[in-house]
Amino acid sequence: MKICVPTETNEGASARVFGHFGSAPYFTIYNTQDNTVEVIDNANQHHAHGMCQPLAALTGKKIDAVVTGGMGARAVQMLNEGGVKVYRAIPGTVADIAGQFTKGGLEELTVHNACAHHGCH
Repeated sequence: MKICVPTETNEGASARVFGHFGSAPYFTIYNTQDNTVEVIDNANQHHAHGMCQPLAALTGKKIDAVVTGGMGARAVQMLNEGGVKVYRAIPGTVADIAGQFTKGGLEELTVHNACAHHGCH
């Protein structure tokens, strides 16, 4: 399973989770089957509020889930419509989050419990 974690840096599995999906500098994709990582620059990190295009940066990556500190309801809805589930991250690194994800210990984000503004956690 491939999970995407918005990160502060491009340090792979040791990168720390970024607080909000759309404005993250990087997206780190962690493959739980073979423990590999891929880092993508987020060229859309300075978008206007409500204009996040979450699937654009991830086109062709076949992501199964996004694990994030926060995400707006519209972005959650867009990802869900694309077949991608969204989960709330625990503080820590991509490796920490991947470990918790595989144990089933993360809360799913929905349009009902998503962020109403940038900067929420």
